[in-house]
Amino acid sequence: MELPLVTQPNCVQEPGWCQTIFRWTGNEWLASYADLLIAKPLNIVLIVIVAFLLRWLVHRTINRLTQGNGKPPKLLTPLRERRADTLTAELLSERRLQRARTIGSVLKSLASFVIFGLAAIYVLQVLSIQVAPVLASAGVLGVAVAFGAQNLVRDFLSGMFMLVEDQYGVGDVVDLGEATGTVEAVGLRVTTLRDINGTVWYVRNGEILRVGNSSQGFAVAVVDFPISHTSDVQKAIEVAGKVATDAAAREPLSKDVLEPPEMLGVDQITADTITLRLTTKVRPGRQWAVQRRLRAEIKRAYDDEDIEPPYPYGRPVPPISPAKP
Repeated sequence: MELPLVTQPNCVQEPGWCQTIFRWTGNEWLASYADLLIAKPLNIVLIVIVAFLLRWLVHRTINRLTQGNGKPPKLLTPLRERRADTLTAELLSERRLQRARTIGSVLKSLASFVIFGLAAIYVLQVLSIQVAPVLASAGVLGVAVAFGAQNLVRDFLSGMFMLVEDQYGVGDVVDLGEATGTVEAVGLRVTTLRDINGTVWYVRNGEILRVGNSSQGFAVAVVDFPISHTSDVQKAIEVAGKVATDAAAREPLSKDVLEPPEMLGVDQITADTITLRLTTKVRPGRQWAVQRRLRAEIKRAYDDEDIEPPYPYGRPVPPISPAKP
């Protein structure tokens, strides 16, 4: 029977890192602190690696559930859709994909918070810190912080209700009051917009009092075009209606227009102009492109039919009378 050396630490008699390190190095001090210097750091590194790996797997799973490889994700099939009679199945699929991306971004943020929170608790346990008192203190501290961080709670709850009620989603063009643009991300606390000039706006969810969504269900392209008082109004109406109908039936407008254009007629009369108005129902978010294309087509037709706009070129400008002394 081999007797233990006098310089051996007490932990050498028990299987573990202490015995292993002492056997490898023969260093009493290093063997005594093997658990603190080697075992615990390795456990902490392992916990962190597992946390990041689990987060990657969860995010990958969420992406597969919400993206659906270009197909409508089944995850959102039971959710309510704001559908209209004129919407096609393709439009509903696009809307569901937008909602899926929005909910997916929030789920990934929530999953990261939960995974890293659990990893922090396990790290405390490895460091021999009692978790129960820490959680109890955190609960008391959380109540105190909640009173001082009411805006954060309000932002979070507002964001969740916006998602459940489908007020807007990633890819929607919205007006949030102070900022207008395309939604790029919906987080637990803020919504990210990018306006037409490329500026990124970060809007707190709790500060959003109203939402104007231009990409939900369908949109209406409103085209106003003025003519002069000397023009034949009835002819201008007929030409604009025919040109708009023909343009809507051809590509590229045929992909965006859902219903034939409707000529509303004279919308406004001023001392200088007569304004005609035409509307058509289009795919959500495509109203501005359709408006620009229809204006160009109608302008070209008016030039061919000699329908004069207000203040035509070549019109004599009346002389300005000199001021009386």
